[in-house]
Amino acid sequence: MHRFLISAAHKSSGKTTVSIGLAAALSSGNYGQRQRTVQPFKKGPDYIDPLWLSVAAGRPCYNLDFFLSPDAELQTQFARHGHDAEVCLVEGNKGLYDGLDLHGSNSNAALARLLDLPVILVLDARGMTRGIAPLILGYQAFDRNIRIAGVILNRLGGRRHEAKLRAVIEHYTDVPVIGAVQEDAELALVERHLGLMPVNETAEAGRHISAIGERIAAQVDLERLLAISHTDVPLIAPAPQWRSSEKPVRIAIARDAAFGFYYADDLAALAAAGAQVVFFDTLRDSKLPPCDGLLIGGGFPECFLDELEANASLRADIRRAVEAGLPTYAECGGLMYLARSIEWKGRNAAMVGVIPGDIRMHDKPVGRGYVILEPNVNHPWRPAGQGAAADHAPDPASAALHAHEFHYSSLHGLPADTRYAYAVRRGHGIDGQRDGVVLHRLLASYTHLRASGRCDWPAKFVQHVRGCLAADHKEPIPCSP
Repeated sequence: MHRFLISAAHKSSGKTTVSIGLAAALSSGNYGQRQRTVQPFKKGPDYIDPLWLSVAAGRPCYNLDFFLSPDAELQTQFARHGHDAEVCLVEGNKGLYDGLDLHGSNSNAALARLLDLPVILVLDARGMTRGIAPLILGYQAFDRNIRIAGVILNRLGGRRHEAKLRAVIEHYTDVPVIGAVQEDAELALVERHLGLMPVNETAEAGRHISAIGERIAAQVDLERLLAISHTDVPLIAPAPQWRSSEKPVRIAIARDAAFGFYYADDLAALAAAGAQVVFFDTLRDSKLPPCDGLLIGGGFPECFLDELEANASLRADIRRAVEAGLPTYAECGGLMYLARSIEWKGRNAAMVGVIPGDIRMHDKPVGRGYVILEPNVNHPWRPAGQGAAADHAPDPASAALHAHEFHYSSLHGLPADTRYAYAVRRGHGIDGQRDGVVLHRLLASYTHLRASGRCDWPAKFVQHVRGCLAADHKEPIPCSP
């Protein structure tokens, strides 16, 4: 087996492009390499990089996040998804030692230490020559428990620049240079106001990933990478995850170019809890598929205003369903879609209208980073059987939730009597103090939840759907085998 973490000295060093290229090159069987099973992971809260890595590797990418999961859970996740792969590739976020606190307890280095991973350091070498040596030496000396096993030089200015850097690194350090990637416009990933364009929005993604894989394979010594990341210590698969034995409920999920922000393990957790998922397209489908519950995740609805507004039949169908009591959960982009309108770049487009408020886009982030929420008595997913006497008693459903947000929009015009599900203890949410609009059987928030031992939201949502069916004296819609 081969396991390693791709990190950098700072963000925007090109580690995502390098990671995508390595995943594509190692898993393709091209470029003189045999085909290998590559399991990608992404550190931190991120939807877009994992989409690219999933396509490159041909396997779902899973996130590893200290803020959302305890150490033992991260080790279990890594083993569960990586035990049957020949290569486990973990892409870090930010710089190797960057983190939330003084001690770097949630840094890439901390993850490398926890999972016993050698680090491959991607260095943006633009404008550097001899100064690259103290940079590498400093990163080695800062934490001797971290093994920087190799360096990939990125964005080089030519062969002469590469030769100078190689000579400096060989003379002053003991870290091997396993790759030297020249500045190349063809390697650039499409970006926009919220970072990379999601792979689900571009038909050229496959071609672009293949091109990146070809260039990275030609400029990185893949055999040396595999040699320095080799391990004889196997990952032991944990016990199978719990699965519900109850009759399945049908959950419709919006998944298309406008809405694609779903964690792979969240979707798996929904299935384990007894949900049969049916996907629909907000841009093309004229009606909701038959369903017992509805989920609309994050995405970029502002980039598809014309298409979303033009699909008036689906918008009307969703509004009727939610107002009639369909259990619904919406996150960020889903909240935006369910509002009355979205205003962006002088354009104002009508949306579903079930939330009596309007969305305005801004040039800078309104809410960005980790959040801590405290659910209150309005939250619709409280365990069944809790009555008014339990509303003020502490219970697991009322424990603080760790989650994240990243939105450039704000919600305006809500009525004064709007009910909210959360008090925001860290982050912004809807107004800096509250998040989670509760209306009918809808919960819509700017916060992105993540399934973990601390927050098993898929099981709670599925149970909420079951409770609503029971309250309405209905049976779940028959699910296909």
